[in-house]
Amino acid sequence: MLFVLPAFVLYVTFLVIPMLQGSYYSFTNWDGLNKNYSFVGLQNFIEAISDDKNFQSSILFTAKYVVFAVIFQNAVALLLALMIESRSRGKGLLRTIFFMPSMLSIIISTFMWAFVFTKVMPALSRFAALKFLDISWLGDPNISFWTILMVSVWGGIGTLMIIYMSAIQGIPQHLKEAAIIDGANPFHMLRYITLPLIAHALTICIFLTLNNSFKVYDLIYALTGGGPARATQVISMNILEEAYQQNFRYGYASAKAIILFLIILVITLIQVTVMKKREVEA
Repeated sequence: MLFVLPAFVLYVTFLVIPMLQGSYYSFTNWDGLNKNYSFVGLQNFIEAISDDKNFQSSILFTAKYVVFAVIFQNAVALLLALMIESRSRGKGLLRTIFFMPSMLSIIISTFMWAFVFTKVMPALSRFAALKFLDISWLGDPNISFWTILMVSVWGGIGTLMIIYMSAIQGIPQHLKEAAIIDGANPFHMLRYITLPLIAHALTICIFLTLNNSFKVYDLIYALTGGGPARATQVISMNILEEAYQQNFRYGYASAKAIILFLIILVITLIQVTVMKKREVEA
């Protein structure tokens, strides 16, 4: 208990207590500064769900981002893990190369990519005759989403790849050998041996990407700032804008945060419950 106590105190102080306070303020009209505020009940929640068009559009964009980010990050990470583990040499070098983006600060890497999209790409289109690169990577709403997704996949696959590689290395060798003797081709090996036996890793990685994708802020803030015209604004950006940047409606922003928390809670519980049933013990 003594070893756990420092971490427990920090957890309660910086997570549990603020969460409880935010839950209380979500039922008030507090502006974050004034000592006087009123209890408004469910009014903040009703307004956010039914009347706030910006919040509704941020939910839709966040949902779209979550779906594509979870699929592409896990697919690319799993593919890289399978390719690297199938090699007899150079595994360490390849692991290092693909894991390096995950070691960078998200802010630094996204500002680096913003420079590439705003300076390098136009220069290449002019001097290297690559005219197809001369597009508005961050200014066009139809293109900026895929730009954000590309940077997200680039920076997020490293950790997932390591988790998948660890799971693949834990598959008993005798099962692989028995499948090969029985005439299994690479597709059969993947479908009936590899995927069932790394289901626990799939559960973990999908949980991590779901959680991180719903709470994404810094990546999109550094790339587009939520623009153009709120086209790439996610829920977390809308909440902070409501609380601190424009309206100073802290109680209303707290209600939005509770809604985001409930969305993440429900979806992750469903995901973990469904995928746990599919796990197979090696």
